Amino acid sequence: MNKHNKTKAIIVGILILVAYSMLAGEATDIKWVVTLLDVISGLAVIGIAVIMYPFFKVINKVFSQAYLVLRFIEGILMLIAGFVFLVSPDLRGLIYDKVHIYAFILGAFVFYYLLYLGKLVPRFISLWGLLGTATLALSTILKLFGQSLPVLDYFLILIITNEIFLAIWLMIKGFNLPADKSKSINKSK
Repeated sequence: MNKHNKTKAIIVGILILVAYSMLAGEATDIKWVVTLLDVISGLAVIGIAVIMYPFFKVINKVFSQAYLVLRFIEGILMLIAGFVFLVSPDLRGLIYDKVHIYAFILGAFVFYYLLYLGKLVPRFISLWGLLGTATLALSTILKLFGQSLPVLDYFLILIITNEIFLAIWLMIKGFNLPADKSKSINKSK
C-alpha cells in the first residue's frame, strides 16, 4: 500500500473513533457540549464516507454510491439532532431512536459488505461487522413492534467493539490493497 492510502486508512480509523463521541453527549445535559459532540460526530461520519468512496467505487459502483448517500443522511441527521437538542432534548432522542438508527444500520450493512467484497481488511473483521449490524437490526426491529429480547441487547456490544477494533486496525495496518487496485483508486479520485 502506498503512503497516501496508508494516511487515508489512519484518518478513517480516527474518524470512526471520533464518530462515537456523540455517545459522550449521553453523559451530560449541557446543551452546547451535546450539540458540539453531535456536530463533530456527524461530520466524522460524512468524512469517512467521502474518504472510503474511491476505495468502494472500484469494488462496486452502485453499492458505493448507496453507501455515500446513506452516510450523508446519517451525518446530516446527527447534525440536525445536535442543533435540535438546543431547543428540545426529547426531539434529539427521537431523531436518534426513530430515524438515525435505520440510516446507521443500512449504511453499516453496505459498509461491511463492501469491505468484505473488496477484502480491504481481513474478512473476519467484515463478518464481525455484519454480525454486529444484524444483531442491531434485529433488536431495533423487535423494539419497533414493541418486543424485546434482553439477551439480544448484550450482543449489541458486537458492533461497538468491531468498530473500535476496525479503527485501530486501520490506524496500525491500513487497507489490504494490491498494487494494481491501489493505482486505480488513486486515479479515480
